[in-house]
Amino acid sequence: MSGTLVLAGTPIGDVADAPPRLAAELAGADIVAAEDTRRLRRLAQALGVQPSGRVVSYFEGNEAARTPELAEALSGGARVLLVTDAGMPSVSDPGYRLVAAAVERGITVTAVPGPSAVLTALALSGLPVDRFCFEGFLPRKAGERLARLRETAGERRTLVYFEAPHRLAASLAAMAEVFGAGRRAAVCRELTKTYEEVRRGTLEELAAWAEEGVRGEITVVVEGAPAPSGREVDAAELVRRVAAREAAGERRKEAIAAVAREAGVPKREVFDAVVAAKNSGAG
Repeated sequence: MSGTLVLAGTPIGDVADAPPRLAAELAGADIVAAEDTRRLRRLAQALGVQPSGRVVSYFEGNEAARTPELAEALSGGARVLLVTDAGMPSVSDPGYRLVAAAVERGITVTAVPGPSAVLTALALSGLPVDRFCFEGFLPRKAGERLARLRETAGERRTLVYFEAPHRLAASLAAMAEVFGAGRRAAVCRELTKTYEEVRRGTLEELAAWAEEGVRGEITVVVEGAPAPSGREVDAAELVRRVAAREAAGERRKEAIAAVAREAGVPKREVFDAVVAAKNSGAG
């Protein structure tokens, strides 16, 4: 008889948010696979429970190697509990490989629903929640980050990202460049913790704020692209508007940013139109 794989949500900050079933699963599982065994033991202590089964580490560095071992245990009838440091396993955390292996073997996979930074940030953002997509972490390299953002420049659904605090300012600036400086967003920091903060504003405003330095766990929520207007602004019109502003004394960089905000398009689109016009001799 095959076993059962249980994916359990863990608190993203306040330990009191732990789902009631988590303690029972920790006490009864044959194996507890934890992203960080030290944090798992602290959580168990806070919940007043002692895992009765074997506790093993299951993190990014050993996920590929440990998955076959856990899959074999599941095939042998073990009840395996999978927990990560915060939130639901598999959501930008270890877990997908083990779930896939269990499904392939016909093993039952169930969950103990729990806290999620994605849904918590989305609900607190003040942005539309009827349709959204989760984009995880953006690439660390600037060029790859811009390329990823351009893939979703026209996405109408609300976008949710995780980001490291030391990369937040650069990521917000890249979003402002690709999505448009005036696109609304929310930076959710330290959710459910003592210093929880939700900062709302335009991408341009948030990028400037983040330059001062931000700490903690970060989730970014960005509104989707606006619906196409009845009349699309073509490249020639964008160039004309920039030229008019330059003639009035604005620097080209500021003129491009202003026209992008007015037209509801990314600055890159306006910049490319101006460069193309200049190269063709039209600008």
